[in-house]
Amino acid sequence: MSKNNEDMELNEIKYEKPENEENVIEIRNLKKVYKMYGRKKDRLLEIILPKYKKHTTFTAMEDFNLDLKKGEILGILGRNGAGKSTLLKMITGVAVPTSGTIKINGKISSLLELGTAFNPELTGYENIYQHGQIMGLSNEQIKAKEQEIIDFADIGDHLSQPVKTYSSGMFARLAFACAINVDPDILIVDEVLSVGDMAFQLKCFKKFEQFKKKGKTILFVTHSITDVLNNCNRTIILQHGKKVFDGDVKEGVEEYKKLITKMNDLGGSKGKNKITKETIKAISEKASWKNHFTINPDMIVYGNNEAAIYDYGIFNNKSEPLTIINNDEEVSIKMKIQFNKTVKNPLVSVTIKDFNGKELCGNNTNFMGIDTGICNENDEYIFEFKQKLKLAPGKYTLSISCNRFDENGELIIMNRNYDALIFEITSYKKMVGCFDMDPKVTFKKIEK
Repeated sequence: MSKNNEDMELNEIKYEKPENEENVIEIRNLKKVYKMYGRKKDRLLEIILPKYKKHTTFTAMEDFNLDLKKGEILGILGRNGAGKSTLLKMITGVAVPTSGTIKINGKISSLLELGTAFNPELTGYENIYQHGQIMGLSNEQIKAKEQEIIDFADIGDHLSQPVKTYSSGMFARLAFACAINVDPDILIVDEVLSVGDMAFQLKCFKKFEQFKKKGKTILFVTHSITDVLNNCNRTIILQHGKKVFDGDVKEGVEEYKKLITKMNDLGGSKGKNKITKETIKAISEKASWKNHFTINPDMIVYGNNEAAIYDYGIFNNKSEPLTIINNDEEVSIKMKIQFNKTVKNPLVSVTIKDFNGKELCGNNTNFMGIDTGICNENDEYIFEFKQKLKLAPGKYTLSISCNRFDENGELIIMNRNYDALIFEITSYKKMVGCFDMDPKVTFKKIEK
């Protein structure tokens, strides 16, 4: 490929069926390079004068490969500028790759930039038909879907008015309704699943659930870790236009958490002071609590080692260790922390997750407005969180961490132990869901 013009290989792109019949999307060696101009007129001068080169290049995507099978729900994670939206735009044909191949088997509907196919001069009704035609539907097929789209959008008489007169909310509702009701084989969603008011958001999520149950293939870009855990069965992480993780959702979410706090190798946290399970083990001779508990061998430990949580556990009011906890009794979550550097106002937190990796509840000293003061180098502290765990019966994991803020207000991870301890909740009472509301109910007859 010529280094002087990296857009010359556009003729290599092939949108055709995958070689493997099990795949609905097959991507090989995908690359996207943008030309960057310092001045607007430089772009025009390059067109007029072929030898006039005044651009630099930015590589948004490089050496990307992906096989996606029918029924997979792929969560795409990455920091801003990682290449997530660029990837989806190339798959849908909104952006043209510089080189590589994209092979697709099935009809795609995308929720990228809602309403990009709309003509603001046309009415809502007319735009329903225009959007359907762009999606490859006949007028008869669009007519069969028309009422479903109208009911889903629920914008009333505004459908007979030009789209340019719509509020942003009405515009989003109609655009979402058009995109979601064409029965695609592959659905692509980029941070637009929740639009409009709360009632409409609920309708959107229910529609999304219907797609999942039908076994549709979904590519899902979001910054919400909870959405990925709840909806996806596979995760990839992008960084600087490259795929740096592809696999299990829970593992991917934890890797993403490390990435956004710059606590993995790709995030630039190399060094001798990086905390590991081995670092913790070296000071665990002083530990006496955690020997009574089921410690997760697959816990994720990271941080810069300015502090180390070397012992922890859950106890009753007699300081007896609890591995099976009734959700109506008060317990204490305790941890011992050794400070390897003088730290001002460290932030200590506890989080409880289910076995799917979903965070159910948690708190920290910063949220609670607790000033933890100056913790000097070599000092050791016991932090205790006392409460009832009003959760449904089942097994859970406890995550604990000790962090701090730097002078710029950025969170610095000193030691995080994700899914460190496994425990079980029981209950004497019947309940529905994951949390015991523990209501106090009264009733009285209305006298007539």
